[in-house]
Amino acid sequence: MSGLKKFFIFLTIILACTIALLFGVAASYKSRPVDVVLINDIVQNSKENFDNLNALDDKNIDADFLIFDNENNILYKTSDAVFSGIDSPYEAVQKNMLCMPINEGDIFYGTVVIVNPDSEDYNSLVKKLFILAIMIVVIMLLSFGTFILYINSNIIKPFRKMKEFATHIAQGNLDEPAIMDKHNIFGIFTESFDVMREELKASRERELALKKREKELVASLSHDLKTPVTGIKLICELMAVKVKDEYVLGKIENIEKKTEEINILLSDLLSSALDDLGKMNVNCTELTSDVLATLVEEHDMQKKTVSGELPGCIIYADKNRLSQVIGNIISNSYKYADTKIDVTYKYNGKYLEMSIRDYGKGIDPEEIDLLTNKFYRGMKNTEGKEGSGLGLYIASELMKKMKGQLICSTYEDGFEATLLILLA
Repeated sequence: MSGLKKFFIFLTIILACTIALLFGVAASYKSRPVDVVLINDIVQNSKENFDNLNALDDKNIDADFLIFDNENNILYKTSDAVFSGIDSPYEAVQKNMLCMPINEGDIFYGTVVIVNPDSEDYNSLVKKLFILAIMIVVIMLLSFGTFILYINSNIIKPFRKMKEFATHIAQGNLDEPAIMDKHNIFGIFTESFDVMREELKASRERELALKKREKELVASLSHDLKTPVTGIKLICELMAVKVKDEYVLGKIENIEKKTEEINILLSDLLSSALDDLGKMNVNCTELTSDVLATLVEEHDMQKKTVSGELPGCIIYADKNRLSQVIGNIISNSYKYADTKIDVTYKYNGKYLEMSIRDYGKGIDPEEIDLLTNKFYRGMKNTEGKEGSGLGLYIASELMKKMKGQLICSTYEDGFEATLLILLA
């Protein structure tokens, strides 16, 4: 039997007992008949001793009475407490007392006021019922208070806990189990919620494991595909040396460019997969700044870059990762702008600032903050051009890992990528 049902039965029993007690007290009242003999005896004794009413004290009359004279002056009374506030026969009648005249023939001596036994019992009953009513009200208030505490403890608080638990689940916190209380009304629901939490947790773990396997597969395939791509590039270089026909040389050069594009895409996919797997490591060392000019020259296959003066200094970076960043930026300029590329350098606090700018159509200013998001490609000049939307994302992440920063800027006549490279 549930706790709530037991509590309602308990309240019902209390209510039934109090109602039964109330009816029992009311039913105990029985009207007592007026003792005519006693009344006549009091009146007769009062008349016989009217001149000396104190003599009535010796009569042992078993009743309380009060005697007024014919001018309603109190001559005698057996109890001050019983007749408190009675100053005239009229007031006695108002309080349901018996008033009997004392007379002899036409001579009226006064009035005897006698307590009505039935009225006395009635007043006693009223007092008992009033006290009982107060007790019932107190019991009901205590029962109601207990009921409120029970509802708060067994329904409201558990419901709030379930609400908080559901909020944690919605936020993705599936590690904290639901605390079950078998005594509250939501015990079975709490258990069901916890089963749901465990299933969601297991499902999320399976999903994460599947995604990890997918990333590992992408990383593995990207790495494996780079080997034949490198082989194609070497063959193109060899054929460019052996072949003398200009038309064939042009085709070989075109194949080499496409191969390089594929190689960059594979590098992006590999880096993205390794980043998701937490394996895109950066090993920074102290390098001389002239390595930047070397990297620009290596990636500028179309000889479109114009470099400014490079300050001599020591930078703190990973050469291979920095090469990947510069290569991505120059490749994007080739693909989307196809103009000359200005490379400038200057000091910026604790960084060496390297700016790479082209003079193409640029991008919409609203897209600047989105360029370094994974898989995002600008809307202005990407139509019909191959790309994965990973280049600037990977470049930005690599710069962060090297304690630097990638800043993108757009102009009416071009686009600029600025690298903040940490000084040693």
